[in-house]
Amino acid sequence: MNRRAFLKLGAGAAAGILSGPDGSAQQLKRTDEDIATQAKAAIEEHRKASGSVTVRDVQGHPVPGVRVTVEQLRHDFLFGCNFFMFGRCRETALEEQYRGRFAALLNYCTLGFYWNFYEARRGKPNYDYTDEVAQWTRDHGILCKGHPLVWDHPAGSPAWLPDDAKEIERLSLARVREIVSRYRGRIQIWDVVNEATHLPDKVNQTRMAGWAADLGPIPYVAEHLRVARAANPQATLLVNDYRTDPPYYKLLDGLRDDGRLLFDAVGIQSHMHGGLWTRDKTWNTCQTYAKLGLPIHFTETTILSGPRKGPGENWGPTTPEGEAGQAEQVEQFYRTLFSHPAVRAITWWDFADLGAWQGAPAGWLRRDLSPKPVYERLLRLIKGQWWTKAQGTTDPQGRFELRAFFGAHRITAELPGGRQLSQEVLWQRAQDNQFELKA
Repeated sequence: MNRRAFLKLGAGAAAGILSGPDGSAQQLKRTDEDIATQAKAAIEEHRKASGSVTVRDVQGHPVPGVRVTVEQLRHDFLFGCNFFMFGRCRETALEEQYRGRFAALLNYCTLGFYWNFYEARRGKPNYDYTDEVAQWTRDHGILCKGHPLVWDHPAGSPAWLPDDAKEIERLSLARVREIVSRYRGRIQIWDVVNEATHLPDKVNQTRMAGWAADLGPIPYVAEHLRVARAANPQATLLVNDYRTDPPYYKLLDGLRDDGRLLFDAVGIQSHMHGGLWTRDKTWNTCQTYAKLGLPIHFTETTILSGPRKGPGENWGPTTPEGEAGQAEQVEQFYRTLFSHPAVRAITWWDFADLGAWQGAPAGWLRRDLSPKPVYERLLRLIKGQWWTKAQGTTDPQGRFELRAFFGAHRITAELPGGRQLSQEVLWQRAQDNQFELKA
């Protein structure tokens, strides 16, 4: 979708904005109850479209009274999670559970490209592992994103980097160019630069951070975006950050060439280890960043099912009470995001408590990979309430009309005599979605 069409789509939702990202005025406040009440209608408006199926005979005449089924195969919306435990479970049975439950629920995954781990020895990147994961996900209809190509954190700054700033720049740009080119057609979405807003504060004491801070956040991010774009012009490029305050908006708004933004989607993290986001905060964050006129991807989302035991990364195990709360809170968060027209992807962090970041009980699966209530709750949403499965009979014009969620669908028509016609189609935004089955 082009920029003008996207802005038109989001115009109704954006009408609630009263303030700019600089904080010069107050945003329109909506209560949690307001947003929850309106979410169902907004999902119907922004995630579905009307269309029809017409059945014709060999002469091209419409065939009335034919039973038609339309069943969804894949969502257009990206429901995802990092896939970092692929191939790393201790037992074959656990590995099978991890992969199977992932593929049963999700159509999108994040693969790790943290430079310090991905290329621990200079000139020896771990392409074999990525090739294996990328092939498995492709075979199972799961879209991949690479994360992150550039980060000043110790995870993104190998110990073997030299002290020379020019050489760091050359190496970093070359890495982006090589990886994006290598995986062209297999990995088409990239978190190109991660967490650049804090560079002036010198949060990280790494060689990458020193070079990036001296260069400045906007030139640092822009250089890598231009290289990634040249390496794969069809790729979807993101900038990603944990901050949602004015400095992040200012950084994003400054990433332009001749007025055009250098990236394709806004990456927003929403780890909730320190407390839950209200629906109001979630909605207003979407409203603010939708003003850039680009899709929003929630790139790293965490809601826990167990308590913090003490300061720092000190977490207790999942509990029944925590799991019940997590299921309710995750459903509310996903309903809010799915109802906002600017949001196009949600990525959870992590899929299972086994191997989860900070050792926190963040997963939808427990450490033994049995599903928590949140997994079942999301399965009912993503593959239930938000999943097209419609049946009907063609009218005298041979037409069956319906509304369907955006994505891939299989249309089946049962002709007189028991013969079936079948076709896979894409239900798309800003299209007429009129399909024909011909005998």
